[in-house]
Amino acid sequence: MDILLVKEQKNIFGHFFIEIGATHVCQVVSKCTSKLMYNQPMTEKEMLTSRNNPLIKEFRALSQAKTRKHTGLFLVEGIHHVGAAVEADWDVDTILYAPDLLTSDYARDLLLAAAQKGIRCQSASADLLRALAGKENPQGILASVRQRTTALAELQPFRRGVAVISPQDAGNVGTILRTLDAVGADGLILLDGGVDIYHPKVVRASMGALFWKPVVRASFTDFLAWVRTSNLRLLGTSAHGVSDFSTLEMAQKDWVLLLGSEQKGLSNEQIAACDLLLSLPMRGKGTSLNLGVAAGVFLYELMGK
Repeated sequence: MDILLVKEQKNIFGHFFIEIGATHVCQVVSKCTSKLMYNQPMTEKEMLTSRNNPLIKEFRALSQAKTRKHTGLFLVEGIHHVGAAVEADWDVDTILYAPDLLTSDYARDLLLAAAQKGIRCQSASADLLRALAGKENPQGILASVRQRTTALAELQPFRRGVAVISPQDAGNVGTILRTLDAVGADGLILLDGGVDIYHPKVVRASMGALFWKPVVRASFTDFLAWVRTSNLRLLGTSAHGVSDFSTLEMAQKDWVLLLGSEQKGLSNEQIAACDLLLSLPMRGKGTSLNLGVAAGVFLYELMGK
């Protein structure tokens, strides 16, 4: 190959790379030994600065449900969340980052790891990232990721998890996912519609758990048939259920916790399908808890049985 230009520079990682003509080769050099550790393509060279750029428009449109449905992609924001998607080997389409906003070594190493996996990494101005971000003080990194579809039959093994009837609050669903991961449960099942699991608020509230725990959509009828064939105990939640967990006997260790929607709870039909009803004692003036909080309390109590 004819060498048109050789120029040594530092990239945003603080590592050196050699530019040879139009080809970029990243050489990460140890400060102490100057030993060559990696040899790989660099990220996209030209920084995006215009809000009218097609890629920027694509990212902006992913905040809308119809675009997510049409493209099969969803938006992931933040260092921890994008890192989880990459580490869990989800199909990351593009990473968009602002070099001026990346302040941690982890974020910069994340870009390097993504580029090694062949993920497109495109730089953009800090103003563009701030405009696309869904929260204040953005961390300077976004990703578009391919959605996954999981069926009930694919939940193997499944010993303990949560099912929710038509949840409406994205933050609650993300919180339940995060708690599922924390207690070591196996997955989440959303029944009879409800919030889009790939809504940005769900992704953000899950704190990366979305990429590690399976989520299934199903009808209550199909779910109940799966519960029976899988020999799982169905634990419902009701104000009339057992509230003294110290006396609760859990001879059958495999179960699904069934939660009603925020507004309606469980119907009479759904309650009748449950093997056991549970409730949380309310000792103050309030009569109920937030769905995400209630799920967390139930899960920590049940996982200890």
